[in-house]
Amino acid sequence: MGNRYETVIGLEIHAELSTASKLFCNSDASFGGDPNTKTGVISTGMPGVLPVLNKRALELSVRAGLATNCQIANYSKFDRKNYFYPDLPKGYQITQYDLPICYDGHVDFELEGETKRVRINRIHLEEDAGKLVHGDITGNPNRSYVDFNRAGVPLLEIVTEPDLRSPEEAIALWRAVKEILEYIEISDCNMEEGSFRCDANISIRPVGSKEFGTRTELKNKNSFQHVLAALKYEQKRQAQVLDEGGNIKQVTLKFDPNTGKTSPMRSKEEAHDYRYFPEPDLVPFEVNDEEIKQIHGELPELPAEFRKRFTKEYAIPTYDASVLTNTRQMAEYFDQAVKLSGDAKACSNWIMGDLSALLNDSNTSIDNCQFTTQHLSELIQLIEDGTISGKIAKSVIANSFENGQMPRQIVDEQGLSQISDSSEIEGIVDEVISANQESAQDYINGKKKALGFLVGQVMKATKGKANPKLVNQILAQKLTRE
Repeated sequence: MGNRYETVIGLEIHAELSTASKLFCNSDASFGGDPNTKTGVISTGMPGVLPVLNKRALELSVRAGLATNCQIANYSKFDRKNYFYPDLPKGYQITQYDLPICYDGHVDFELEGETKRVRINRIHLEEDAGKLVHGDITGNPNRSYVDFNRAGVPLLEIVTEPDLRSPEEAIALWRAVKEILEYIEISDCNMEEGSFRCDANISIRPVGSKEFGTRTELKNKNSFQHVLAALKYEQKRQAQVLDEGGNIKQVTLKFDPNTGKTSPMRSKEEAHDYRYFPEPDLVPFEVNDEEIKQIHGELPELPAEFRKRFTKEYAIPTYDASVLTNTRQMAEYFDQAVKLSGDAKACSNWIMGDLSALLNDSNTSIDNCQFTTQHLSELIQLIEDGTISGKIAKSVIANSFENGQMPRQIVDEQGLSQISDSSEIEGIVDEVISANQESAQDYINGKKKALGFLVGQVMKATKGKANPKLVNQILAQKLTRE
């Protein structure tokens, strides 16, 4: 690439909505199950049936539009997109063409410490297709099956403008959209189950050119890593073709993660090939301003807003804020914990450190664990008032996480309170100095590191319960006098 070409990328992000039933019928919309057990006469396109719009899916679409700064259409409709494919039972897909529910929005995202903005062209609502299963249980690769469980599941398509200028920007934007949809709880965005995926269009053009180059498209990808690798490869491939005097062909690509290369799958269809026309079995629908206002009022604080507030209000580092807002549940947990304890940095350290490790090891989400914000606030208070040391606190949080007991109860029952009696510590210090004369002399002779060894011996003798600050003070005083 060098400085000769500029990369232009646009994304079409697909998210299955978290509704109990499908978009136009009451069939089960949940993931999984035996093939073709979550179907019905409407989702499989039986003759003479009529679709009915799922109101909840419409409301979730409006939520998505508001969260991505879109205009919400008061008047909208559905259209038929005609094409033949084995997993499309009706021979057409009910979608939205010229009057989408959401339009003219934008999403801000962070990349390498810089805030970037991508315009959203439109967000439209459509039904998902079924799924082809290749190969049978006997291992015959020449047989294929169709599972219609997914057919008719409500699918949101978020179409960006071609504002992205690198594969890294594309992935950062895709991650930001995933984060937003999870925060507003309209999709589980489970990439392994295929409920969050994307099409990526990429072209290159000479630097300074205003005309777009011919684009190629990666379809239905559900891996950040694969899309990043594919876009990087395509970027270099297109540059090489142009350098050699060739022309880029507008094709749909497949990507082989083993070789890291893309290859043509089929020539790209244009919109007029689909013969769009208004869906005759569904009347146009309206969303009035009062309904939009109500849905807007139900939106939670979004990740970017949380991060901005946390760094400003709680004065925590930008890195801490980004980690603590990975999920809405963690952001809200941290926010509540700070309100209870008053110590933002201590809350941040414990949540990002020991608590996150315990959550990961037990495969538990922060909103479902027994260690609540009240537990964390009490743990921090026990450290601050000198009842326990930071080292003892690590064992307390592990116990509290496991059994749900309050930290103070654990400290009292297990006798973990810190020894802060100067006279008691002095006696132990004397014993340690007597048993470690060489290290004591090293400290007196100017080897300051020797003090750390002696402190460690005192802590060992007290099973970690001596007040470390007092131990350091008493040791230093005694060895200075000697």
